[in-house]
Amino acid sequence: MKLFFISDIHGSAYYLEKALHIFEKEKADYLILLGDELYHGARNPLPKEYNPKKVTEILNSYKDKIIAVKGNCESEVDQMVLKYPIMSDYSIILYNGKRLFLTHGHIFNKDNMPNISSGDALIYGHTHIPLAEKIDNIFVINPGSITFPKENTPHCYGILKDNIFEIKTLEGDVFKKISLI
Repeated sequence: MKLFFISDIHGSAYYLEKALHIFEKEKADYLILLGDELYHGARNPLPKEYNPKKVTEILNSYKDKIIAVKGNCESEVDQMVLKYPIMSDYSIILYNGKRLFLTHGHIFNKDNMPNISSGDALIYGHTHIPLAEKIDNIFVINPGSITFPKENTPHCYGILKDNIFEIKTLEGDVFKKISLI
């Protein structure tokens, strides 16, 4: 199974379309959204091609492939227009015998770890900074942001296939990589 991770779209139709073009090219099975899908947030400028309505329409066309969690910018109104669930603070999925704890990162993150087992993975967004490391035998991963990268990092997404998690730039270069074995 191949999983495609994006976080912190913040209403940018431009960057979402770029990421989804790669999703199609990669032929991933599921699209994992780690929160902050529609609204740009009070701390961010307006992103390129800011259009939450268009982003909603685009994401709804992928509703059967999406697993999503709530970000700190999501609201009940967003859930009313999106055709897949987004209001959970986290989701846990099984991948090759490991639990993947998916969350946005404003509650659980590397500094406030959830109660998960040794060998499992915490995957989150929120900081807009790519991360792939092992802390106390827990894999801690952040694919960064496709729209607003921070700390001079590139626009990034994540791919998980065959127990290898790669964080790639929108140009396709591997930025970080970690084996979940």
